[in-house]
Amino acid sequence: MPLDHYVTLGRSGLRVSPLCLGAMTFGEDLGWGSSVEESQRIMDRFIDLGGNFIDTANFYTKSHSEKIIGDHVGRHAARRERLVIATKFSGNLYPGDPNGGGSGRKSIVSACENSLRRLQTDYIDLYWLHNWDVHTPIDETMAALEDLVRAGKVRYLGVSDTPAWKIVEANVTARFRGWSAFIGLQIEYSLLERSVEQELVPMALEHGLGITPWSPLKSGVLSGKYTRANAGQQKADRGLFVEPYLNERTYAIVDALEAIARAHESTAARVALAWVQSQPGVSSTIIGARRLAQLEDNVKAVDVKLTAEERGRLDALTKPTFGFPQNMQPMFPSIHNGGTTVNGISAPPSGFVMEKGNKPY
Repeated sequence: MPLDHYVTLGRSGLRVSPLCLGAMTFGEDLGWGSSVEESQRIMDRFIDLGGNFIDTANFYTKSHSEKIIGDHVGRHAARRERLVIATKFSGNLYPGDPNGGGSGRKSIVSACENSLRRLQTDYIDLYWLHNWDVHTPIDETMAALEDLVRAGKVRYLGVSDTPAWKIVEANVTARFRGWSAFIGLQIEYSLLERSVEQELVPMALEHGLGITPWSPLKSGVLSGKYTRANAGQQKADRGLFVEPYLNERTYAIVDALEAIARAHESTAARVALAWVQSQPGVSSTIIGARRLAQLEDNVKAVDVKLTAEERGRLDALTKPTFGFPQNMQPMFPSIHNGGTTVNGISAPPSGFVMEKGNKPY
């Protein structure tokens, strides 16, 4: 299980493991999740396997997630230095305080100080904008983040759950002003969530942001736990996130995952994770584990190497339908290339080309 086959995140020198340990389930404060002791065991095993990338957020399990990480690794300098600890701002923990969340300067500085305190560290390796705050100018956000970088409290910046055009505005603004730019993009991405391939994935590829998918198993829908055979019998822990997807389309995908898994002597969950990890631009896939056994199973996804035929089979089952203007792209080679082949793409000339001997008006 080569978790120590590290990759650089986006256009940066930050080395991260190919799987990232998501800590949203650390703590039982919301009525579900991992106990403190189980969370510690999960972290220890992930690190033992070579994993170095742990992702949390200021308001996961009411901020308990950060404290669990801080108590276990943050206060131990030798362990902390070997890890890439990522956390997020934007979430508001304080009812009645409009500046308790969002992406304004006041909120960001306060959130960072509180995260550092809970994580028991002097710096955050990767600080994510958790989701787009429509009420704050993006240049204010980027200026505040640059101040944190210059102060040594943050090393790298990332962005999550934000439109592609706004991310580009943020990074272009930062680069023109000599500020730190986003190097990572955290998005929901799975066989059941491929709409990100319309704008966000191409943007990341073009601008050098490393993609870290979250919910690659679609809240467990693609874990192999829910099958055609037990339809209606398996209770979902997080029903709101699971039940809308328990339909014929999903069961067809799970059938294909199980068939491919048998060929690899593996599991449906590992195959679904391997598909996400093999997508263009993906650097490190976030896996969440409420139990140590889940972690042990999921990390073996790095050993699954899908063939082109297997990827094609899963792609065909889940290919998204894009809207304008991407839905017009198939006709563009005919318009652009004049009947020639460019970068391996061929198309007949459009009906608007001149006949031989004609001259342009």
